[in-house]
Amino acid sequence: MYPARLAKIEPAIDKASLSLIVLSLINLSIGTLPDLSARTYDVLNAAELVITLFFAIEYVLRIVMAQNKRKYIFSFFGLVDLLAILPFFLSLGSGSQVIRAVRLITIFRTLKLARHNAALKRLGQALVLAKSELIVYLFGTTILLYLSAVGIYVFENEAQPEAFKSIFHSLWWAISTLSTVGYGDVYPITFFGKAFTFVILLIGIAAVSVPAGIVVNALIKVVKKEDSRDLDG
Repeated sequence: MYPARLAKIEPAIDKASLSLIVLSLINLSIGTLPDLSARTYDVLNAAELVITLFFAIEYVLRIVMAQNKRKYIFSFFGLVDLLAILPFFLSLGSGSQVIRAVRLITIFRTLKLARHNAALKRLGQALVLAKSELIVYLFGTTILLYLSAVGIYVFENEAQPEAFKSIFHSLWWAISTLSTVGYGDVYPITFFGKAFTFVILLIGIAAVSVPAGIVVNALIKVVKKEDSRDLDG
């Protein structure tokens, strides 16, 4: 939030921020096109400079006006605001390849959209609310991935020593299978390997739906809290 003397121009600042976020993404995409002229690169760099300066001024303003400056700096949006400008300054004086690689990080500017969208704000609150459940899910999924890699290694290593050289090599199969993507570049050929794959696919179908359920449940809680605050107000 801005202080009272800036409250009148806050909507204009928000609209400008939204427009520049979209413009920066277009600018980033155009910059990846091959065989661009030097003049085009100059225009893109000039546009990036203007966009970055705006976000830098916005970042400084938010720090200056924040009641708890440390809390804002290390908050989610504080870090997003920093990532929105840091790549540009890090790329100054670097080679063209480094500039391209570093500035790709500006994709994090899309996260700034969450500040201006009520639905995205609710999603962010829901993710924070469901943080513990999501951590448990990720931990369980990591263990399941490892066990899947061990299992397929045991069944397929002898039949396909090149494809399943080790448990680490088998992890790619485990990831693509458990996520139900199944790229088909590595697949079992033995009976037990195929049977094991079938079981992992069934587990994967169930596992994919778990985080969606967790987030939806958290979203419902967030909406209920907002509704109760509106009623109390």
